[in-house]
Amino acid sequence: MTLIHFSFCSAFILGLTGLALNRSHLLSALLCLEGTMLSMYVGLCIWPTMTMTHSFSLIPMLMLTFSACEAATGLALMVATTRTHGSDKLFNLNLLQC
Repeated sequence: MTLIHFSFCSAFILGLTGLALNRSHLLSALLCLEGTMLSMYVGLCIWPTMTMTHSFSLIPMLMLTFSACEAATGLALMVATTRTHGSDKLFNLNLLQC
């Protein structure tokens, strides 16, 4: 395993671990999701250069666009949740209530 593969895998695993263990605030969960998506973006940018193919050059830009949309939607949901519930703590949220 090269250093590039190791850094990509460790960044992805750290993002997933942070998402699994840090469940107190919605903002920290969104940041861990963003770190995971960023490591996937870096992996998709490095993959065509490692395999010497250039047919997948559009996929990282498409994924980066979806990641930006995800971040904007997550922040909008966090603002709406903070206004209605008073904080962004995840244990205050109950999806069964309106």
